Amino acid sequence: MSKVYIIHENEEWTAHLTKRMKELEVPYEEWHLDQGVVDLTEEPPEGVFYSRMSASSHTRGHRFAPELTESVLAWLEQHDRTVFNGSRALRLEVSKVNQYTALTKAGIKTPKTIAAVGKENIIKAAEKLNVASFITKHNRAGKGLGVQLFHSIEALKQYVEGPGFDEPVDGITLIQEYIKAPEPFITRCEFVGGKFIYAVEVDTSEGFELCPADACQIGDLFCPIGEEVEEKPKFQIVQDFHDPILERYEAFLQANDISIAAIEFIRNSAGEIYTYDINTNTNYNHDAEEAAGQYGMLELAKYLGSELAAKFERIK
Repeated sequence: MSKVYIIHENEEWTAHLTKRMKELEVPYEEWHLDQGVVDLTEEPPEGVFYSRMSASSHTRGHRFAPELTESVLAWLEQHDRTVFNGSRALRLEVSKVNQYTALTKAGIKTPKTIAAVGKENIIKAAEKLNVASFITKHNRAGKGLGVQLFHSIEALKQYVEGPGFDEPVDGITLIQEYIKAPEPFITRCEFVGGKFIYAVEVDTSEGFELCPADACQIGDLFCPIGEEVEEKPKFQIVQDFHDPILERYEAFLQANDISIAAIEFIRNSAGEIYTYDINTNTNYNHDAEEAAGQYGMLELAKYLGSELAAKFERIK
């Protein structure tokens, strides 16, 4: 029997999806790709394949999960299997350099960014960027990895040359201009099947750890922006969100063969949008969804189920 194959490396981030798959009676099988074998002499099973491999897998001890997943996706695509968030999506997931170059090519504005390998080159990159405030972040990131805010080159030197320097797993550190928002929040736009489903306003007054998953618990204060505000939920779904950027995001996802994603942006004081992250392993916040009555994993399960049914009808 044909089924949906869910490719991942983190059960906690997949449990909400599989729960919805069971509710909708969509047959599925999980492929946990921390370790495994790719037998290129055999054909993959029939079905629909969905990859939610994460750039932060190494923080859970799954250092080579993205590399193994890349091999699996190449194998699936060789045999013309239906793959959602395939090899192109994975390349963007594990490299912000790839994200920014693709976004810029599509005419979508991103913050000024320089990539550097080596501590001396990180300092040189910040000097070349020549902005009052800037942040560092990891190229292969997720979970706010390596994000630090600096207001001077001297402060960066102390960090880079000190014991607290956070070495990126791929060696590439990004130095990026700091976009100061007039209010302490960013906007995260969610897409399923390449179509917009809702936007989330994320409060950043206590830091820049923006993973909405219930299982995400990061204690470090990465990138504080703004002053204290009246206590409110960190994640809030924006009712009836509309902006011309959504059409450009949908076109971008289609051009890059990405079906399921979250795209994050920030507005500066002039109202200009800067897009700074694409997450092809998107999660959803339970409390925000309950308050709004909208459910991302339900929409995703429906989408995968409908695609499986359509494929099954085609190959009968």
